Amino acid sequence: MDLILTIKTIILGIVEGLTEFLPVSSTGHLILVGDLLNFNDDKGKLFEIVIQVGAILAVCWEYRSKITAVIIGLPSQKSAQKFAFNLMIAFIPLASLGLLFGKYIKAVLFKPIPVALAFIVGAFVIIWAEKREHNIRIHEVEDLSPLDALKLGIAQAFALIPGTSRSGATIIGGLLFGLSRKAATEFSFFLAIPTLIVASIYDLYKHRDLLDLATDAPYFAAGLVAAFLSALLAIKALLRYISHHDFIIFAWYRIVFGLLVIATSYSGLVQWTVD
Repeated sequence: MDLILTIKTIILGIVEGLTEFLPVSSTGHLILVGDLLNFNDDKGKLFEIVIQVGAILAVCWEYRSKITAVIIGLPSQKSAQKFAFNLMIAFIPLASLGLLFGKYIKAVLFKPIPVALAFIVGAFVIIWAEKREHNIRIHEVEDLSPLDALKLGIAQAFALIPGTSRSGATIIGGLLFGLSRKAATEFSFFLAIPTLIVASIYDLYKHRDLLDLATDAPYFAAGLVAAFLSALLAIKALLRYISHHDFIIFAWYRIVFGLLVIATSYSGLVQWTVD
């Protein structure tokens, strides 16, 4: 194994795991870090898809009891059927828009400066959402109606813009639609499972000609394990954090990070990909 390439894959795995479920955009961070590491070619993009599996597994592990109960209860329990139905409804908007506009979005927006601008715009949306009065009507994900799920799915679809954050769009949408922070955050975790699984399978199939399992497997495994462990840490930390705090700190992080990217680009300090 190439030591430098192994280190790069572990770094990207850690970045994916730490950012996938926080409202800071994992895609945005992977684009930027991949650019810095010079690991942003087609194989690098494929690697980013593979390591998402590690983040998915982290959610499945953290909520293994809930997921197992839903799977077992699907044939006979209305609560399990309702939960699965809500996830399916919430998944549809992003999947549909992704199929229609995904290729165009990747060609135009998957570059550092557009990502940095999305970071900053998303930050002000978070601040606005947190400053509003919260009228909480849904405290647990089990209380969601199909209409609530559809609204959250539409909110998640904004994450097609890199730098927006899939989890952030879902969580902030949840706050605007009357969910508690806990319910909005947990639903974003559960919604990540079908979203990331389908996206990963689709992209892997589409780019299967780039795969060389004999050569790539060790690097993919290293990144996947790094993503799993760091995502598990991030999930636990976020659940503890939101029990006593709002999301404003993530907004300020997004602003600082976005401005830093723009400043280093225009000063020439970092030669980001031309946008």
